Amino acid sequence: MQEYLSQLNDAQLAPTIQKDGAMIVIAGAGSGKTRVLTFRIAYLMSKGVDPFNILALTFTNKAAREMKKRISEIVGASEGKNLWMGTFHSVFAKILRYEADKLGYPSNFTIYDTQDSQSVIRAVIKEMQLDKEIYKYKQVYSRISSYKNSLITVKAYFSNPELMEADAMAKIPRLGEIYKSYVEKCFKAGAMDFDDLLLKTNELLTRFPEVLAKYQNRFRYILVDEYQDTNHSQYLIVRALSDKFQNICVVGDDAQSIYAFRGANINNILNFQKDYDDVKVYRLEQNYRSTKNIVNAANSIIEKNKTRLDKVVWTANDEGVKIKVNRTMTDGDEGRFVASNIFETQMNEKAQNGDFAILYRTNAQSRAMEDALRKKDIPYRIYGGLSFYQRKEIKDVLSYLRLILNPKDEEALKRVINYPARGIGQTTIERLTVAANHYGRSMFEVMQHLQKIELNINKGTQTKLQNFVTMIQSFQVVNQNYDVFQIAEHVTKKTGLYTELKKDGSPEGIARIENIEELLNGMRDFVEEQRELADSTGSLSEFMEDVALATDLDNDKGDDDRVALMTVHLAKGLEFPYVYVVGMEEDLFPSGMSMSTREELEEERRLFYVALTRAEKQAYLTYTQSRYRWGKLIDAEPSRFIEEIDANYIEYLTPITEQRYKPLLDADIFDEVDKSKLRLRKPTAGEAPSGPTQDQIRKLRKMKPATSASEKNFDAAKANLHIGTWVEHVRFGKGKITKIEGAGADTKAEINFANGGLKKLLLRFAKLNVLDS
Repeated sequence: MQEYLSQLNDAQLAPTIQKDGAMIVIAGAGSGKTRVLTFRIAYLMSKGVDPFNILALTFTNKAAREMKKRISEIVGASEGKNLWMGTFHSVFAKILRYEADKLGYPSNFTIYDTQDSQSVIRAVIKEMQLDKEIYKYKQVYSRISSYKNSLITVKAYFSNPELMEADAMAKIPRLGEIYKSYVEKCFKAGAMDFDDLLLKTNELLTRFPEVLAKYQNRFRYILVDEYQDTNHSQYLIVRALSDKFQNICVVGDDAQSIYAFRGANINNILNFQKDYDDVKVYRLEQNYRSTKNIVNAANSIIEKNKTRLDKVVWTANDEGVKIKVNRTMTDGDEGRFVASNIFETQMNEKAQNGDFAILYRTNAQSRAMEDALRKKDIPYRIYGGLSFYQRKEIKDVLSYLRLILNPKDEEALKRVINYPARGIGQTTIERLTVAANHYGRSMFEVMQHLQKIELNINKGTQTKLQNFVTMIQSFQVVNQNYDVFQIAEHVTKKTGLYTELKKDGSPEGIARIENIEELLNGMRDFVEEQRELADSTGSLSEFMEDVALATDLDNDKGDDDRVALMTVHLAKGLEFPYVYVVGMEEDLFPSGMSMSTREELEEERRLFYVALTRAEKQAYLTYTQSRYRWGKLIDAEPSRFIEEIDANYIEYLTPITEQRYKPLLDADIFDEVDKSKLRLRKPTAGEAPSGPTQDQIRKLRKMKPATSASEKNFDAAKANLHIGTWVEHVRFGKGKITKIEGAGADTKAEINFANGGLKKLLLRFAKLNVLDS
């Protein structure tokens, strides 16, 4: 037996050495599924399977890179390079480049990101003179995306009266026309969007049987990671490619299916055994990641779901500490609790910043966490914010580079034709757009043939357009002999982009230059990395494809020691010693948008299961009693998921409060009853009056009590507060009193806080701890 196989337990070994046939590995959280996939590929190669005949599909480029690296360590780097391994989108983009001509696309087609796609849709809505308040471009994009992932092409849309009727009922009857125009514009620009990479692959394999046969023979062994996250389009491609040999191995966990909102279909994994003959089923149930308390708590949660595969996750790890639940008054207090707890744990456990993750249901929750971490000087990183490649200056450089590869790319052309400014105005661009639509050509082709086309553009502007065309063509010539770093450096200088940014001496302008320098550094690294690969040159086209398919997490080198902040969706596949799941409140987690059906609620429960199982040593769940949402302060109540955890595995840091019934009516609409008029007899001497006391009336009317005698007579000296005294405040941290003024209830102090700056506080209300100087 190969030495690496000895690292597997019996449950992991069985699927690893099962060579042929269809098989499903149901893998619980932290059970070593990546190791099984990696070793299985190495095992197939050791049994004589050519790496060129193996296709491995993952959901992140980072996972693919790590697996490929581990395989290369076992079988040797030269053999490892020959594997077809990557994300669905990257692998199918590669196939589409080889076969693009069959679908009428250039092999160097552009891949539009979400911003590009939405920009095209916005232009279509404007051209069709539709009301942008009714046809909101982001919603239209989302609808078109869901159509593509459900394999509803433009032709299929117009053949389906129910779909057209549904859009008419939604007050967007012309959505089909927008869809058609959007697809035509992309095609004319030689561009595909993300959804096209799946849709066009399906078209390729369906319309061209010889192409399907070619790739069926090529990919004799297919492995799919995270199979529960596949959508219908991905499912059909995998079915088609694996149909001939049926040597398919899928790995997944139904309990971690959390992407229904973007088309993932849990039925793909639930029904796998019906799709193939003689399917072998393996279960990985031993969790190597988390303590017994965390594993058992997670099991007690997920068993509440009715739709699930049969498995019982267990662990031989230590018992560990119980899951801690903490209640705070506000989200600011919640942030301070988390930051303080991280700080204490670092001190007590010698933990690094990178050992901690704060997970939330929505991105908006990050603000309170960021504020608290900054006040404690704890470095952090937010995942899923504005991606580096979405920043304006970076998109400007990339647009020039996209034009070099594909001059038909109109989104790139419009972005840089007059940046830096070269006297080509919006009117000229609109005339070029009209001419391009009229002649059925790209804007660049129109610019190449200005002498033959009547555009009503003056000679000076014509010269500027011709100079732009000449510049791009010169870049195309240079690109034939340059790697991506050299061509990008050449472009930033020759276009005047670098000079333009240097004119801006503001901190923002300097940051933009630094970002471009960082882009060039990344390109240099890319060229170095590609030198190690057999079939790679570090060319511009390779880099642009890598960027087009990159995600925030893929670019994380993991060398920054920072606390990670991210949504639970982004945390999938990751693990941290200490995890804080914040905002555990009804209507937030589970989301109020996802509780209208049992299926939606079960997906929210699976999402919580994913959050909890990211933790190795310790998990904290926090919730608040009130939270600002949509600009209003609302009362919050604990999430039902906290109650669903078996009480044996949980510890409350704050007393449990009974969930209050929230009246649906406003009490102010009712008159107060004057009980004195109902009295049948006078109270006898010494009998307390039965009406409400003044305190009770105040509470009912939410009146503030008058200042108490002790507050009126507040004495700063008696409270040991003097000029020069060091104090600590719950929000502003440590500070020094620099001035005291006023007397009694009006005594104020100016305090210079290290983190909060100079603050003037009313001392009778300020919660200050006096520190030993």
